[in-house]
Amino acid sequence: MDSVRSSIRFGLRGRRASGPRGPRPAVTTALTALLLTLAVPAAHPVPDPVTPERGSAFMGMGVRAHDGVSGTDDDRFPSARATQIEGVDVASYQRDVDWATLWNSGTRWAYAKATEGTYYTNPYFAQQYNGSYTTGMIRGAYHFATPDTTSGATQADYFVDRGGGWSGDGRTLPGALDIEWNPYGDACYGKSQSGMVSWIRDFLDRYKARTGRAAVIYTATSWWTQCTGNYSGFGASNPLWIARYASTPGTLPAGWATHTMWQYTSTGATVGDHDRFNGTQAQLSKLATG
Repeated sequence: MDSVRSSIRFGLRGRRASGPRGPRPAVTTALTALLLTLAVPAAHPVPDPVTPERGSAFMGMGVRAHDGVSGTDDDRFPSARATQIEGVDVASYQRDVDWATLWNSGTRWAYAKATEGTYYTNPYFAQQYNGSYTTGMIRGAYHFATPDTTSGATQADYFVDRGGGWSGDGRTLPGALDIEWNPYGDACYGKSQSGMVSWIRDFLDRYKARTGRAAVIYTATSWWTQCTGNYSGFGASNPLWIARYASTPGTLPAGWATHTMWQYTSTGATVGDHDRFNGTQAQLSKLATG
């Protein structure tokens, strides 16, 4: 850079010494522009939000885009907070999480994204999964499903092999299947409603065979209705984690009389995505122990 500036200054001095004739103003303008261009570093490219990179999906991404972000907070709905147990869900974009602050604010359980498809593992998973546990929380792992890339059973294996399993230590929740709008293409991943049900069943069956536990299903009622035809067959065996950013969980998908967890906002303090367990601390511990 210094050599470039010296060359430019030398060139300008040479032209001034040659006299008043010639295209001096034009040359000076061009060289000044070049100097300014070289002196200012190029800006970092801005990611395209319309076409996110594979692996960047997170729980609630589709809810924000399709169901809207009306968010809730504890000041507006204190009665709901008083009867339920606060939780959070995190992914790689939140990086290393301040678990101590969350614990001190009353958060008692957490889920961390472990995997997506069969091509991505969260590089911050260890800090998020183990950090929440060390702080005292009951923790679990979730898998972001991409039914258009590989089979449900294959993705369940990938998930379990990379942190999504379960242990009977009393503080590990069963793995969660995050099944929602496709951030990379067609909302239903190019599957028919019956095809989607078959894919989900394939995942759930393999997960239970590997871990002995029924996986939690995270979804939104509107997506479930659109992409499974509001299938009711999983309600008797799999806990429901409903996503709705409003003052109540709203209408649930068919087959579930009640929800187990509720993602109620994407705008919480410290970590945006906050959740409530629909029960007491003792019931949360019971879900962990199986």
